[in-house]
Amino acid sequence: MVALSCLAVSSQEVDDTIRIKTRVVFLDALVKDKKSNLPVSNLAADNFEVLDNGTPRPISYFTREGQARKPLALILILDLREDGAGRFLKNSEVIKAMENELLKLPPGDEVAIMAMDTGENEEHVWLTEFTNDRAKLAAALARVKDMAERGDVREDSVKSADPPSPTEATVNVGPGQKPDDVVSTEVIKGKNGSVLTRTTTRDGKTHIKRVNKKGDVTVEFDDFFGMSEAVRQAARKTAATRPNSQLSLVWVSDGIAPIFFEDRDATEQVLIRDNIIFNSLTVELRTLFKLLMPVGKPIAGWLGLSLYGSAKHLAQQSGGEAVKVGRPKDYAAGLSTIIGNLTARYSLGFALSESETDDGRMHALQVRVKAKDDKGKTRKLLVSSRQGYYMSSVDSKNSAAKAQ
Repeated sequence: MVALSCLAVSSQEVDDTIRIKTRVVFLDALVKDKKSNLPVSNLAADNFEVLDNGTPRPISYFTREGQARKPLALILILDLREDGAGRFLKNSEVIKAMENELLKLPPGDEVAIMAMDTGENEEHVWLTEFTNDRAKLAAALARVKDMAERGDVREDSVKSADPPSPTEATVNVGPGQKPDDVVSTEVIKGKNGSVLTRTTTRDGKTHIKRVNKKGDVTVEFDDFFGMSEAVRQAARKTAATRPNSQLSLVWVSDGIAPIFFEDRDATEQVLIRDNIIFNSLTVELRTLFKLLMPVGKPIAGWLGLSLYGSAKHLAQQSGGEAVKVGRPKDYAAGLSTIIGNLTARYSLGFALSESETDDGRMHALQVRVKAKDDKGKTRKLLVSSRQGYYMSSVDSKNSAAKAQ
């Protein structure tokens, strides 16, 4: 995230105002002890070094746990597939454990919950908007248990993104497509020469088509709602309703989430541009899936698809946590780890000079931490933070200090 802060100075004698716009790159950093894996909260700004494309940046802004921070906007995205995480989310013990952990969030932090099914005819539903009301959260999680027991999200599905059109639209991306049905089209060019086209129609449906570099392999998903769509919708919702909060996503699944590699890269860009922290809470795969994975992954790779592991990848790139759980009681510990680490982060920031212009590229970020223990020995620490940022463009006329 690149923030713009304005400083206005006015004179009593002269009716002039001087406005100076400063662009600041903010990032959160989680520091953990390598041995205990627990957060370290007693560091100072001098312990940190931030590298921007390998070049050190002076740290202009610094806060730690307990000091002023943005309120947290936490969104749980629950995959209710019966053969995935859904088989655990029908367990009352799991639901109660998750409810108890969410209620430990500090005042001012809020939670929203989305349920989705990545099977055929995918649908999703917002079970609750942002809230910290215990009764609303309990009611929303109770619906999760009921849906998981039925193994069907579709009956309760209420699409909250765009209102449906009176007529059902059937869209085939490519020749014969009705232009009037299309609301937006996004074309993503992959590093290997492939092209992915995402088309959104007036009824709110998403259609995805991928063509490889040679043009001899085409894969299409019709009316698809997966990881990328969930992240984008969560980002839009938070920007519209909680613009001053820090958005953090918790993706709860068994790790299986089909997504084109190009789409995963584009989703990573969304997370980095909007400074969204992505976390994954992953349950154990069924034994059958474990046996089929060595066969399925190469075939999916040939089609340009990532079947497993994208949630962990996005967590690493955005500075989030990737936690695995195997038993019902592990859900509480896993969610507690994620939430605890979200509220135990350091906030760092550095200013951009007026001469630095938007080059349209991602700038790689690296956070280094050096600290010594009570015996004077260098501590072994682990750091998690987002891996880059995109520079915002600012009109040079407005960037410089000027009198109006």
